Amino acid sequence: MVDTDDPRVVAAAWSRLAEPADPAAGHLVRALGADAALAWVLDAAAGPDVAERAIRRLHGARPGLPDELAPARLLRAVSRWAPRTRGLDPRRELRSLDLLGGTLLLPGDPRWPRALDDLGVLAPHCLWVRGEPDLGGASAGSVALVGARACTEYGRHVAAELAHGLASRGVTVVSGGAYGIDAAAHRAALAGRGTTVAYLAGGIDRLYPAGNADLLRGVLDAGGAVVGEVPPGSVPSRVRFLLRNRLIAATARATVVVEAAWRSGALSTAARAAELLRPVGAVPGPVTSMASSGCHRLLRDGAAVCVTDVDEVAELALPVGDGLPDGGSGDRARGGTASGAGTPDGLDGVGRRLFDALPLRRAADVASIARTAGLALDETRGALGLLELAGFAVQEAGSWRRASSGNR
Repeated sequence: MVDTDDPRVVAAAWSRLAEPADPAAGHLVRALGADAALAWVLDAAAGPDVAERAIRRLHGARPGLPDELAPARLLRAVSRWAPRTRGLDPRRELRSLDLLGGTLLLPGDPRWPRALDDLGVLAPHCLWVRGEPDLGGASAGSVALVGARACTEYGRHVAAELAHGLASRGVTVVSGGAYGIDAAAHRAALAGRGTTVAYLAGGIDRLYPAGNADLLRGVLDAGGAVVGEVPPGSVPSRVRFLLRNRLIAATARATVVVEAAWRSGALSTAARAAELLRPVGAVPGPVTSMASSGCHRLLRDGAAVCVTDVDEVAELALPVGDGLPDGGSGDRARGGTASGAGTPDGLDGVGRRLFDALPLRRAADVASIARTAGLALDETRGALGLLELAGFAVQEAGSWRRASSGNR
């Protein structure tokens, strides 16, 4: 019998019952609460007839449930979850976590990365963590570096340069622990004496892929973290890899695709980041290299900003004025303006957000600035004009940057 009064047990049970990003599970938990939703599922899973009656009672008691919980859809969801209720033992999985020295993070925990809340009903029910459990602190100043497993030496070199530079500035490097670009990013972050976090597609008891097990142990030894949203013993799959990418995109301040072919899974991370209004960067490669064709597509379609060095990545990901880690690399790394001042006084909420999003050096287009600030395009255009009149923004051929002290 599952103890639905213990929040840790309830969250662990949901992470076993429902696949990652299951919208029906997310909506049901939001509607009833995680504990009541779990109790309802455990009752409804007794059989199809029982499930149909339970669904009728639920809709009778709670009119206006979302479409994702319409009777036919909810019945299909229960049929997915029911086989996993047999032998369900979240306490056993929590004991396995304890043996690993790990932590189960729940939403609402001060160490929970609140950026995951932007995923709405697709947010994980919990996070299984080995290593440093303060993912909220790590997420506050972080950049995701992603790309192809079968990368070239060029891609590996660029990933290492970017990761080392970011780590030396105190920026957390986030990636997926895979071969290729991911491994190069984690390894270089460690060499830069920085923190790095790996989000896995399977259980954290299995450091996957096996060829990177020593690297992932190094991540843990250096004060980083290895994180999953499925319980120990869960195996990675193609679908879970793709769904894992939303966690990388959500928890990082920005995502940079270092090297990716036309159909690389790293492009899904970029797409999720864009959906969440996170900045996306892409590193250009040789025009003859198919290994960079995905990056070139992002750049051609305007879905990413071209980045070629750590300064440009920092500018993309860590808008000036955000109070992010001080790496001792000048005003941009410190989050101050060129004159040493922070966000100007006298600006309203929109103005402050927009000022913080303005690049200090290279002018950016309106769409990119709006995405960084999390504002609508028309709202951004109007506010940019006001910032220009106030002497805080400069327009250059239709693009915008922050005004230097000499322009004011």
